[in-house]
Amino acid sequence: MTAATTTGLVSYEDAVRRYDPVLGIEVHVELGTRTKMFCAAEVEFGGEPNTQVTPVSLGLPGALPVVNGKAVEYAIRIGLALNCTIAESCRFARKNYFYPDVPKNFQTSQYDEPIAYDGWIDVELEDGAVFRVEIERAHMEEDAGKNTHVGGATGRIHGAEYSLVDYNRAGIPLVEIVTRPIEGAGERAPEVARAYVQTLRDIFRTLGVSEARMERGNVRADVNLSLRTSPDAPLGTRTETKNVNSFRSIERAVRYEVSRQAGVLDAGLPVIQETRHFHEDDGSTSSGRVKSDAEDYRYFPEPDLVPVAPSREWVEEIRASLPELPVARRRRLQAEWGYADAEMRDVVNAGAVDLIEATIAAGTSAAGARKWWMGELARRAKQDEVALEDLSVTPAQIAQLQSLVESGRINDKIARQVLDGVLAGEGDPEAVVVARGLEVVSDDGALLAAIDDALAAQPDIVEKVRGGNQGPVGAIIGAVMKATKGQADAKRVRELVLDRIGR
Repeated sequence: MTAATTTGLVSYEDAVRRYDPVLGIEVHVELGTRTKMFCAAEVEFGGEPNTQVTPVSLGLPGALPVVNGKAVEYAIRIGLALNCTIAESCRFARKNYFYPDVPKNFQTSQYDEPIAYDGWIDVELEDGAVFRVEIERAHMEEDAGKNTHVGGATGRIHGAEYSLVDYNRAGIPLVEIVTRPIEGAGERAPEVARAYVQTLRDIFRTLGVSEARMERGNVRADVNLSLRTSPDAPLGTRTETKNVNSFRSIERAVRYEVSRQAGVLDAGLPVIQETRHFHEDDGSTSSGRVKSDAEDYRYFPEPDLVPVAPSREWVEEIRASLPELPVARRRRLQAEWGYADAEMRDVVNAGAVDLIEATIAAGTSAAGARKWWMGELARRAKQDEVALEDLSVTPAQIAQLQSLVESGRINDKIARQVLDGVLAGEGDPEAVVVARGLEVVSDDGALLAAIDDALAAQPDIVEKVRGGNQGPVGAIIGAVMKATKGQADAKRVRELVLDRIGR
């Protein structure tokens, strides 16, 4: 038995009180190029297995690779956005290992000469605190194929009846971003890890280099973690939890490994340097294989590819074309919208920045856009367990809905009914209002008739109001709202009631 199977977990709070966690995160991002890294096979998600391949991506004898120029450009864009130095010359290397999803028996990667190095990125935590993460390198490489293990209880190779290999993914361009040891996070290490990967995801999307959809595996994180007794102590032995592909899972993986490693150390046992698998169902990790060091891969320069030497002029052209990055954009939008710091953090954490910006562009106010996306729509997204952006409503429709409210044609209560219709696919808010007959009753004649009926049913209220007690007016307004199915303007009804009684 290993230490992992014979020791218990220590509570996270106790673990971080007695040990100092140190992170290291490797993020792989699939680049959104039309073709693969070293051949002309097209890249398309969800294709039939083994239909997007060429002799190069299948590793057939005699097939020679050619570097994808767009992938190099995308890698430079990422490096610049991460404040890295772009190499004047770099080369590819063969990373040798043997597994069915690597048809060449090596992965074409970069080893000692990455395209970008020595960078940093500031990440903002939920309370507004800023934490700087140092970037060691960002290098280009190709993805492996995909193994599907059939049979068994876990979906892994152990216990499977047989395995299938799909090489559609083999050769897709990747950039791997490797941090230096992330020290000083303390008890906030899980939050820092999550915020860092989320910041990278936002940057990839802003740069236009990847769809960066984690649920599709466009962005994957390998989370390295070690514990030491104090910030002054040497680094401990690390584990690497592989291919974690959601923000929540990154946070959970860090918390679990802190608790697990603390239990191992408390038992007087050594932490094993190994890869580990993360389990979504219970947030645990399990042992994978003993972690290989660089020399185990027997790197050597790729003899079939010439060095990549981006000219300084080209690098500066790319730098000049970079869009406004997410942090700067959020600060600008917050100033334009007049949101308080806490309000803007809520918007960012909800993933509503783009939605609110588009809603404002469609003609509504910053306050109106926030009211809907952070109020009723956020409630419905949580209720349906979907992301805000996946709701069946567009920013333009929300802008139209708010316009109907502001014009007085509907009130907030009716607006929620209109939203029901929009989400149900009945059309734009205007069409739903007409089809359902939801427009506010604005005809004074109709309102006065309803008011007279309510006063006749409650004659004692008239004398109370005339005696100076206006509290009972609410009962009349309520009766009118009920009679009009909530479609009366309550403010106008109050004015008419007081006028009627005052005669």
